[in-house]
Amino acid sequence: MGIDGGTPALLRGASVPGVGAVDVQLEDGKVREVMPSGTAPIPSDPAAVLDLDGYLLVGAMAEPHAHLDKAGSWDKIHPPMGDLRAAIVSWRDYADTMTETDVFERARAQVLRNVAHGTTAIRTHVDVLRGSDPLRGIRALVAVREDLRDVADIEIITLSPDDIPSSVIEAALDAGADGVGAAPHLAPDPFAELSRLLDIAERRGCVVDMHTDESLDEVVTLGALAERTHGWRQNVSAGHCVRLGTLPVAERDDLIAKAVAARIGMIANPITNLYLQGWEHEVATPRGLTAARALIDAGARFAAGADNVRDPFNPMGRSDALETAMLLVVAGHVTADEAFHAVSAGARDVMGLAPAGPTPGAQADLVAIRAQHLTQAIAEAPGDRIVLHRGRIVARTTSAVHFPTQVPEPVKARS
Repeated sequence: MGIDGGTPALLRGASVPGVGAVDVQLEDGKVREVMPSGTAPIPSDPAAVLDLDGYLLVGAMAEPHAHLDKAGSWDKIHPPMGDLRAAIVSWRDYADTMTETDVFERARAQVLRNVAHGTTAIRTHVDVLRGSDPLRGIRALVAVREDLRDVADIEIITLSPDDIPSSVIEAALDAGADGVGAAPHLAPDPFAELSRLLDIAERRGCVVDMHTDESLDEVVTLGALAERTHGWRQNVSAGHCVRLGTLPVAERDDLIAKAVAARIGMIANPITNLYLQGWEHEVATPRGLTAARALIDAGARFAAGADNVRDPFNPMGRSDALETAMLLVVAGHVTADEAFHAVSAGARDVMGLAPAGPTPGAQADLVAIRAQHLTQAIAEAPGDRIVLHRGRIVARTTSAVHFPTQVPEPVKARS
């Protein structure tokens, strides 16, 4: 599907964090040159110039942990609110009856919501389902990936419970999935399940992205994942890692050191884990979030994603990576710059994607946000945005505020 709002050759007068006002020349889907505002040659075709005066220009966001096959199913399921296991039960009951068309339509709509907010790369986990047709979700996402290939880069990771045979997981890879994932910490024998999945990934030489230790006080499998994959050439990631945020400092830091040494990409999922964790605690409710501050300080490959959006695992979500960044600042005690890095350049690194942003030679995946600086953009999430994927405008949103009566002049304070 082509969504083409134009292919500008010059972005004029944009403000780049830490740089100031610039002109950005684009060519063949990449950033050719960045120069002081007002100094770039003006193309003869006016349509090739995009005026970004008043806009903050940054690298497009990336979503390193999504569940596009589940997105938007809350209103169809009407599940009870609750913890992770309650959400799993609600989802599986619905998944047993859902069609490939249902998955395709909800997932496609979700991708476009992400793109509209400035996300142009998405890694999605997709359930390998129970029953006679376990790959219908995989097929649906492969179709979405093809349909929207000119709008966003989509990577598909299998998500399989422990009762799904290895042959079916391999069939999902044959059908178009890019990598292997699951939640081995939920299996009766977590370490045996982790080993089984890693055997498949090692044999296939594919990406690994595990849901890892998504609980406040249960088993810890991150160390085993790091030890087994240390030295692997393929990309390996661990999502959630909530348990890491509740361990004693010495044990936490030892696990972080192992993950850093193994170059595992660590993916926080603040909105979903803040929702799912801690239901059993009536007072002083612990918050479900990995050790973001400690991971960043240790030099981990660190990213953050929204995870679930409006499904049994999270009834909320605005499909906006700036929401994820805001929650990292508020709940994870990281800076605005660190939070934005986690949903943009850091996420692309964890996903194994080429760098993108207003830097010469980088991929021209960019988002212009009507804001003066990055902290304002994260705090206010302005609606006015222009999104480019490989140099093409793929989304443009404008907003307006109207007051029903004339706003009075401010009253001057008495001296």
